[in-house]
This record gives sequence, structure tokens and C-alpha cells, in this order.
Amino acid sequence: MAKLIDPKSLKPLPGYILVEPVKADKKTISGIYLPDSHDEKPQQGVVLAVGGDWETEHGAKIACPVKKGDHVIYKKWGGNDVKIGEVEYQFLKFEDVLAII
Repeated sequence: MAKLIDPKSLKPLPGYILVEPVKADKKTISGIYLPDSHDEKPQQGVVLAVGGDWETEHGAKIACPVKKGDHVIYKKWGGNDVKIGEVEYQFLKFEDVLAII
């Protein structure tokens, strides 16, 4: 049996961050419960780890715009999913982050 990876021990490569998405609400503001088939991909999460500065092809360095522990909003279809246990974490490029909450 394969050993389960601890997401907090992962170190993203330069230009990337690791985000744990927030759990989606199963109930709307008006009180209607949504079925599991209606689940949408979350767009918010908590930054677990950050990679180093990203160097462009022209040699310019771009610093990471967030730090560990920040709550962020990111592009709906950005990043790459990595499932560890029951949670789907997101590896996002710096440019996929839209805002810090």
C-alpha cells in the first residue's frame, strides 16, 4: 500500500502555489439544499505552500503575490487538481490568483 502524502510537506516549484479549496456550501442563501450532482468547483481556498520567484523567458523575476495562510480567490478553471486522501488540492500559477480575501 502506498504511503499517503502529507500536503503540508509539498514544496511547489517556482511560479506555483498549493491551495486547499474551501468546502462548497450544500445550501443556498435562501435555504434550498443542493444535491451532490450540482457541486461546482470551488474558486476560493487557503494557501498551504508557495514556490520561489518565477523567472520569465526574458529574465524578469516575478515574486509570489501571496503568502502561506492567505485566503485567495482564483480562476475557476485554472490550476491542476491533485487528490490526496479525500481532498482535491490545487496547484496554481501565480497568474491564476485573482484576489486575496
